[in-house]
Amino acid sequence: MAGGVGSRFWPASREDKPKQFLDIAGDGRSLLRMTFDRFLKLTTADKIYIVTNARYKDLVLEHLPEINAGQVLCEPSRNNTAPCVAYTAFKLHSLDPDANFVIAPSDALIVNDSLFAANINKALRFTSENDALVTLGISPDAPHTGYGYIQFIDEQTGTEDVYPVKRFTEKPDLETAQGFLNSGDYLWNAGIFIWRAKTILEAYERFAPEIYALLSQGLNYYNTEEEQSFIDEFYPQTPSISVDYAIMENAKNIYTIPAQFGWSDLGAWGALYHETDKDSDGNVLSGNIITEDTHNSYIRGPQGKLVVVGGVDDLLIIDEGDVLLVYPRNREQEIKALRAKAEAEHGERYV
Repeated sequence: MAGGVGSRFWPASREDKPKQFLDIAGDGRSLLRMTFDRFLKLTTADKIYIVTNARYKDLVLEHLPEINAGQVLCEPSRNNTAPCVAYTAFKLHSLDPDANFVIAPSDALIVNDSLFAANINKALRFTSENDALVTLGISPDAPHTGYGYIQFIDEQTGTEDVYPVKRFTEKPDLETAQGFLNSGDYLWNAGIFIWRAKTILEAYERFAPEIYALLSQGLNYYNTEEEQSFIDEFYPQTPSISVDYAIMENAKNIYTIPAQFGWSDLGAWGALYHETDKDSDGNVLSGNIITEDTHNSYIRGPQGKLVVVGGVDDLLIIDEGDVLLVYPRNREQEIKALRAKAEAEHGERYV
């Protein structure tokens, strides 16, 4: 899934080039490219499909020259993840009624690709043999308030490390998150799902009938020249809802695999700060930066520009040339609203 705009990564992430197309991790690859390379360890390029907003189709093909245009599913509108997943399932089911596949965001940071692949393969084996909807859960190492949580039931399923899910919980407050961490039966929700197309479509028919009814009208169009015209007409009519709300919080055949492969959802600048190596003063510096008496800050400067910072602590300083953001690091969740304010007061030029 690569259709979001990454508004909490503003001003680096923009409408015309959102964060999945940026080298956020600093290794010379975009987040989308990193995710694609990760899945190449599991399958071949022709088996990887990218769901994105229609305006980013050319960007996807530029970043992933190994795929063809037919592997890019173009959403005409942003309707959250439930319609996106349903569209993918219908398309893959049309190609192969026994299709067993993975849904993953394009903008997560994963440190250990080998452990990730091992967990994905375990999940695929389980879903190939069971009518199950599987989600990878990340074993928490801190009481994080920025992630949703999965509570699992510690009982045997016949497959090692695969457990039934008891419930999903939205982002908790700190006290609740600490309780989750102490209990030992809660995991972070990574938004990585594994299932057969047949199984997830049955769940849509039962729990998201409006989405199912709309997109099932395209059964004769998927994987034909008429597919995009059908999607352009019917997809915008689907309700805007996440697959978590629509399916995962309602279905009973949900399972999870506790995993630990160095995961971060990179939802905002703070997550990147947390996951990146720091200098002796606790700073993360990206670009040509000079600091003096500066601590625990994330500072990013554009190519060809010297940025000099002194006498500050705990700041986000993001210089993108036409937009300079200087903001307290512990108030990063306000950046999405700041972006909206910038658009309202100064137009689309800066977003």
